[in-house]
Amino acid sequence: MTGSSSFLKTDERGIVRGMNSAARGVLFTVFAAVSCASLTLPALAQQSLESALQSQVNPNAEMLLESDQITYDFDRDVIVASGGVQIFYDGYTVEAHQIIFDRRNSQLKARGDVVMTEPTGNVVRTNELTLSEDFANGFANALQLDTPQRTRFIADKATRSDGNVTTFENGLYTVYTRPTNPPNKPPLWRIRAAKIIHDQKERVIYYENASLEFFGAPVAYMPYLSMPDPTVKRKSGFLIPTGVANDRIGFGASVPYYWALNPHYDLTTTLTPLTKQGVVSDVKFRHQLANGAYTFSAAGLFQGRPGEFSGSSGDRRWRGAINTTGHFNLSENWKAGWDLIYKSDRAFLKDYSFVSFNDDDETSEVYLSGNTLRNGFSVKGYAFSIYQEDYTNPTYDAPGFSPVGQSLQDKQPFVAPVVDYNYVFDDPIGGGELSFNSNFTSLTRAKTDAFRASGVDRFRGVDGTFSRMSMQTNWRRTFIDPIGQSFTPFAYVRGDLFFNASADPNVNALTGDAVVGRAMPAAGLEYRYPFIATFQGGNQILEPVAQVIVRPDEQRIGELPNEDAQSIVFDATTLFEWDKFSGFDRTEGGSRLNLGLNYKLQLDSGYYMSALFGRSYQLGGKNSYAMPDILGATLDSGLASSQSDYVSSLYLHTNHGVRVGAQARLDENNFAFRRLQAQATARYGPLSSSLAYAYLTAQPNLGIPDPREEVLSSASLRLEDNWRVFGLLRYDLENSDVVQDGVGAGYDDEGFSLSLSYAEDRSRNDGDKVNRTFYMRIGLRTIGNTQISSGLAD
Repeated sequence: MTGSSSFLKTDERGIVRGMNSAARGVLFTVFAAVSCASLTLPALAQQSLESALQSQVNPNAEMLLESDQITYDFDRDVIVASGGVQIFYDGYTVEAHQIIFDRRNSQLKARGDVVMTEPTGNVVRTNELTLSEDFANGFANALQLDTPQRTRFIADKATRSDGNVTTFENGLYTVYTRPTNPPNKPPLWRIRAAKIIHDQKERVIYYENASLEFFGAPVAYMPYLSMPDPTVKRKSGFLIPTGVANDRIGFGASVPYYWALNPHYDLTTTLTPLTKQGVVSDVKFRHQLANGAYTFSAAGLFQGRPGEFSGSSGDRRWRGAINTTGHFNLSENWKAGWDLIYKSDRAFLKDYSFVSFNDDDETSEVYLSGNTLRNGFSVKGYAFSIYQEDYTNPTYDAPGFSPVGQSLQDKQPFVAPVVDYNYVFDDPIGGGELSFNSNFTSLTRAKTDAFRASGVDRFRGVDGTFSRMSMQTNWRRTFIDPIGQSFTPFAYVRGDLFFNASADPNVNALTGDAVVGRAMPAAGLEYRYPFIATFQGGNQILEPVAQVIVRPDEQRIGELPNEDAQSIVFDATTLFEWDKFSGFDRTEGGSRLNLGLNYKLQLDSGYYMSALFGRSYQLGGKNSYAMPDILGATLDSGLASSQSDYVSSLYLHTNHGVRVGAQARLDENNFAFRRLQAQATARYGPLSSSLAYAYLTAQPNLGIPDPREEVLSSASLRLEDNWRVFGLLRYDLENSDVVQDGVGAGYDDEGFSLSLSYAEDRSRNDGDKVNRTFYMRIGLRTIGNTQISSGLAD
């Protein structure tokens, strides 16, 4: 050392602690200047580093400097820290081979593998960094930033001027998947720009002469591109377009524009020009409030070639749809909302499936509900907008109510209001639990929905307005004796009032009374006796179950409308239901005995199996399921005779990726399958698959003269870490016909996704034998997703 220089006092590692204010100011300048380099990062970084610096830097925090050597040149007024320099300050770490502070020229330099780690997790790497003392101007070579979100920014040079504008020369933006990737391998995709300019005052980042590259090769050029910087959460601008192609609508591209109108509401408008049908306009408005949110969406067009949809409801000029949703928390226990949709025709959202609010929901709903631990109340209203096309087969013609030539949409009811109230009493009554349930439903239908099955007219619904008020009180209590037997006595009483039972004088099956009352008291007992056997490696439980219910006959069968109890599914899940009807319009009557046997097996290795087998017996009185109503659904329920069909269930979990579940109903006389549903899923190494099978016997009373039998399978095979192939098949075994099929391939990693698929659908009743769809999806993480969907129809 020369006489003009001196050493600062350090310990064996060169650690400086408790520095004076001048030295602390020097080191803070070092720290803050390096941090300032991070202010120049492009907008796609996930967090604003400048705001992080302002909010997190504490000038009074303790600072620690470690280096092999620290010198101070008095003649040149230069402080130099050399050899493994590390600075720790308020959560920041700065590492370099050398840090030089030229106090005379108010300039700081960090040299040699400069690495800065910030509290946010961002890591900045550069070879050399030069900054002015006031941080307004600076220069860096070979700058790289890695964020916790696995995004990466690289630039040959970075220059900061006027304390506001940072310019990157020959900049790159990309994402990376894992640190183990070869360091010299180009990323899968990246954006390269001759200049990346960050204006902090405007909070915008500009790209000049940008290009999108895949595997290092350019595929798209953009002479000019801009986007908001990380401090901007929402900004108006174009979004990534998507493509569409279809035989009926032609080729087109959806171009969305996002309007950031306010921090709490926004608007997205989309135009989709189509070569055959014109331009589809689409608008979506969203508004977030303190206690909820709502949306309003609309889409439509004036079709250029409506004849492309000849034979379906889409053969018209003006087509469109409107949708609005909302949900609000009115208080801690109360909420309200809606989901409403109106379509010009039933097929619009199928034919133009790319609009922003498309879904397969056919139900519009308005609701108000309140819930506490022991009671609940709700008011709802429903309307149904179906997708199904009208009938064209005269076989189902019901004289006077023919579905042929009539709109099925006109036969859909409006249901409002539907009021439900449930309450469970706090204190035991008679030592047991007492609860109360009530329901009020009012329904209006413009046209009678009828069909002819097996020479008999059946009615899904009758025109007019029908209202029903139902109230039911339930009580139950469980006793367990010393040897483990469980006894559960229960009782309930229910009352119903029907108003305006029929508005159609041609429907003779319904009573003409304006008000009809009905009551159903019941009492019963359920008995269970589980036998538990433990063995080395697991345990098993065998449990016989018996349930007896005593009650009078159901009243006014066939004289009252049946709107909500048309689906009669008798299987293992409903065997021990007190009333097996799915809704309130029917109520089970007569005395009944339900018997079943439960079996469970649990192995220590993780295998689990459960099974149930049982049946139901009509002990006395009229069997409600043998007495048809205006629909006749109960005749095919498996409960119509005094001894029901057998029901069984099976569930198996192997703990090795295989799961099997099945429900079956077997004929009471010969054990032939009347209904069978089974599903199996398996995962073995890179292969994931599922297989589902369904069989339903003929239901002539519902106009289904032939059995239905289908199998649905799907599989996905991962070929590499990121590549996969997949496919599905739905096959009609009864008619030896493929209903749906599809195949595809995909690539997915943390930064990029691509999938290609082709599917065929023969289940739509829209005049086409086969609907074919080709689908391509491309996703660039942090940039956006786009897709191209093509429909090809016979």
